[in-house]
Amino acid sequence: MEELVKELKKKIIDTLGLIDVTPDDIDESAQLVGGDLGLDSIDVLELVMMIEKDYGIKIDNKELGVKVFASVTSLAEHIKNNRTI
Repeated sequence: MEELVKELKKKIIDTLGLIDVTPDDIDESAQLVGGDLGLDSIDVLELVMMIEKDYGIKIDNKELGVKVFASVTSLAEHIKNNRTI
């Protein structure tokens, strides 16, 4: 699980082109959307596409998205439990 969290932090930075952000800057239990990273709905859409492509997981409704993108830890848990790739 710890490796998946590290991997996700790197993918979030790469996918969103976050300049001057390192994996250590991202608190895995902090709120992702609207939190310190300042992620918005467009950023979430980009992350949804990355997760579908890289892990084979669809996040296809807002309620699930809110739960999954609560934090990096919740995202990692969802991927771990639903991964197809």
